[in-house]
Amino acid sequence: MTDNDSGVLVVVEVADGQPVDLGKEMLGLARQLTENLGGTVTAVAFGAGLENIGEILIAYGADQVLINDNALFADFHAEAWLPDLSKIISEVAPIVVLIGHSEPGTDLAPRLAFRLDVDVATGCESIEIINGRPHMTRSCFGGLAREVVTFSKTPALATIRSKTQQALEPMIERVGEIEQVSSILDGSSLRTRVVSRETEKADGAKMESAKIVIGGGLGLGGPEGFKTLNEIAELVDGAVGASRAACDLDWCPRSYQIGLSGRTVAPELYIAVGISGASHHMAGCGNSKTIVSVNTDPKAEIFKSSRFGIVGNSQEIMPALAEEIRKLKA
Repeated sequence: MTDNDSGVLVVVEVADGQPVDLGKEMLGLARQLTENLGGTVTAVAFGAGLENIGEILIAYGADQVLINDNALFADFHAEAWLPDLSKIISEVAPIVVLIGHSEPGTDLAPRLAFRLDVDVATGCESIEIINGRPHMTRSCFGGLAREVVTFSKTPALATIRSKTQQALEPMIERVGEIEQVSSILDGSSLRTRVVSRETEKADGAKMESAKIVIGGGLGLGGPEGFKTLNEIAELVDGAVGASRAACDLDWCPRSYQIGLSGRTVAPELYIAVGISGASHHMAGCGNSKTIVSVNTDPKAEIFKSSRFGIVGNSQEIMPALAEEIRKLKA
């Protein structure tokens, strides 16, 4: 580290002109880290049509916002982001760079680390400053254990898992610096281009922000079981997720997957239906406030993490539950 190193830089993903929830969560973490590290919280946003993004990011904790608004960044493209992001990081000289542990983030972070000749810790759940150095905690051995890593090089790059941090309450009166950054990217130098994009339509509430999530596993017996889960989710304004095994069998879309290699959720209520409770799945839902499980096996691991458990056949229980909810809503 050098004497000029200071603060935390957060790479914020933008969707439909708004920062994603994970970006807000990372800004909350960045504010905590700067209490020990000193320096400022710098947010960086790439995209097209980012008129109001600066004020929003300052409200959520940024001291400085650097906006790279360019038609070339309308769609995420790691190769396109690298030249500008590398330049920005070299100029800001942060001690820590936070990137979301999302599909774009896990593509971008290793490339960025290679270009900057630094190290990266992926899938981090927390960061603590010890003797002026960041120590990152993340899952290992399929979620069975936690490891703490630290680096001697600066900046330390880390991808942060969704729902492991708390976003600050927005303060519209916060004051910060907003700067439009000119891109150094030569579009003709890009070796690959995004020619089209298909977005899978999501039914019901968005999983990461839903207050109720219903997860289905092998115990559902087949894809028909997910129809019932979707009916219940629609009745309670919830979202449907799944175990990796159910996704691998094409019983539901891959986007449903919750776990170490899928999405991370932390709803008010998580209902696990026919899910055994393997560590790699619990890594994606273990922070839920209340877990209710339905499983035929009374010794299933999921019951150890559950506040309430039902031992029984989900193919009988869930349709009955849907019917009772309909009666209550009527």
